[in-house]
Amino acid sequence: MDPIVVMFALDGSMMQNGCGLRLESVPPAPVPKFFPSLTKIVATLGAKSRSVETLEQCLKAGMSVARFNFSSMDAAYHQETLNNLRKAVDNVKELCAVMLDTVGPELQVKNPIGEPIVLDAGNCVTITPDLSKATSAEIFPLNFDGLAKAVKAGDTIFMGQYLFTGSETTSVWLEVLETSGQDVVCEIKNTATLAGPMFTLHAAQVRIDLPTLSETDKQIISTWGVDNKVDIISLSFTRHAEDVRELRAFLKSHKLDDTQIFAKVEDFEGLEHFDEILQEADGIILARGNLGIDLPPEDVFLFQKSAMRRCNCAGKPAIITRVVDSMVNNLRPTRAEATDVANAVLDGTDGILLGAETLRGPYAVDAIKTVSRICGEAETVYNHPQEFKRILRSVAEPMENLESVASTAVRAAIKVKAAAIITYSTSGRSARLIAKYRPTMPVLAVVFPRNESDSSSWTINGIGKARQCLSLRAVYPVPTNPNDVGATSEAALKLALDYGKSINILKDCDRVVVFQKIGDSSVVEIVDIGDVV
Repeated sequence: MDPIVVMFALDGSMMQNGCGLRLESVPPAPVPKFFPSLTKIVATLGAKSRSVETLEQCLKAGMSVARFNFSSMDAAYHQETLNNLRKAVDNVKELCAVMLDTVGPELQVKNPIGEPIVLDAGNCVTITPDLSKATSAEIFPLNFDGLAKAVKAGDTIFMGQYLFTGSETTSVWLEVLETSGQDVVCEIKNTATLAGPMFTLHAAQVRIDLPTLSETDKQIISTWGVDNKVDIISLSFTRHAEDVRELRAFLKSHKLDDTQIFAKVEDFEGLEHFDEILQEADGIILARGNLGIDLPPEDVFLFQKSAMRRCNCAGKPAIITRVVDSMVNNLRPTRAEATDVANAVLDGTDGILLGAETLRGPYAVDAIKTVSRICGEAETVYNHPQEFKRILRSVAEPMENLESVASTAVRAAIKVKAAAIITYSTSGRSARLIAKYRPTMPVLAVVFPRNESDSSSWTINGIGKARQCLSLRAVYPVPTNPNDVGATSEAALKLALDYGKSINILKDCDRVVVFQKIGDSSVVEIVDIGDVV
C-alpha cells in the first residue's frame, strides 16, 4: 500500500506526492451548504436512541443508516429497536438503511458480577482461557484459548470498554511478560478502573486464529438478518478478500443476494490486504478504534488518507469511525474532533459512523446534527476540480460508456450550476457512478422496482436498492411505488422534481441535469424545472 506523502513548503503551500496545492487556492464556499449534509451519517442504535420519538429526531437530523451492533444485546432487543425505527420511518416519511454489524473474532473478558476492577500500574495480571475462574485485578478469563500461542514477550494488549463507552479512560494497556501454558502474564502499564459486564481485548499486530465470520454471526444473519432482509452487513475484522467471498456465499445460500457487504478494516491484516478486500467488498468501514491500537498514532492519518483515495477511485463508499467521542458525555465536540470530521470530508469520506455517541450518550440527536453541520461546512471548500481529475485519471481506458456519461453528468451539472442531478435506475449503479465523481450538489436517484425471476418464482425488488443508496455521498433515493415497474422517463422526472421540492432541495427556478439510459445508450440532458409541466 503506497502511503500518501504530505509536505509543507516554506511558502505555506502544501505538497501532495510532488503536486503543489496552495491552501489559499481552495475556493471560499463555492457551493451552497446542505443540511443534512451530502456526507452520510451512520448512527449506532441503543439504549439512548431506540424510542420512536428519538428515532424520528435522528432521521430529521440526518441519520441515513441505522447500525445494529450485535457485539452487545440480543436479537430480541435489536428487533424491538428495529420495529421502532420502522414506525419512525413511516411517521417522518424518510428512508433509512439497516446495517447489521457482525461480532467477528472479538476477544472478550466477562465480568458477570459487574463490580469495578481497579488496576494499578506496575502490577501483574494473568489472562487465562479458564472460564471457571472469577474476573479480578489478578485474573482475566478470556473466551479464546490460543492467545498464549499468538503473543510473545513485549507485545501490547489493550483491554476495556473503549468500543462501548467511546472513552479510553475505561481501558488498560498491558505488556506481555511471559506465557505459561495457555496463560499470558502481563504487566499493567497504566492505572485504570474497568467497569461493566464485559471487556474487549485487542492484541496489537497479532494474528488471532479465529474465523472472521463466526458461528454466532451465521446464526444471527440466518435468523435476524433474513427475517428483516437487512440492506448492509458490516463484516467486522475483515482480514482477507476471502472473508468477503465467504460471507457473500453465505448470504446467497440464504437468499440475501442483494445485501451489500461493507468490509470493516480494523487491524494490520486488513491493511496488508486492503486492495484485494476493496475489490471484493461493496464498501469499506475504516474502524479507527482498533486501528489506533494496531498502528502507531502517527501512522493512522496516513492510512486514512490512502484508503479513502483508493475507495474514491474505485467508486466504493468509505466510512470512518471514532470521530466525536467526547460527545458521549458532552453537548459539543472538542475543537480537535470538529477538525477531524472536516478533514475526513476533505479526504473524501462518504460517511461518518457514530458509535457510543448515539448508542449510549444522552446527546444522540445533537451528535448527528453537529457532525452533519461540520460536514456541510467542509463540503463548501472541498476541492472538487482536483478530486474529479484524480478519479478520472484512475479509470482504465477505454472508459465504459455508462461511466463516461456519469462523469460527464457531474461535470455538466457543475458547469451549468444545476441544483441537482437526477438519475433513474433499478440497481442503483448509475447513482453509485455519479457519486464516484463527487458531485457538489444532491443526486436524486429514482430507483424503480424490477422484476427478478428464477426458475420457480417472481419477486419485485426496489425499496431495498433505494435504501442502499443512502450510504453514498450526495445521493438521495426517491421513494417509488411497487407498481412503478417500467414507468416512463417523463413520470420519473416529475416524481424526482416533486420529491426534490418537498425536501427543499429544488425550486421552480432551478436547473437540473438528468442522467438516464435510453435503449443501449446513456444520455445527459439539462432541464429547466420551470419548463416541466
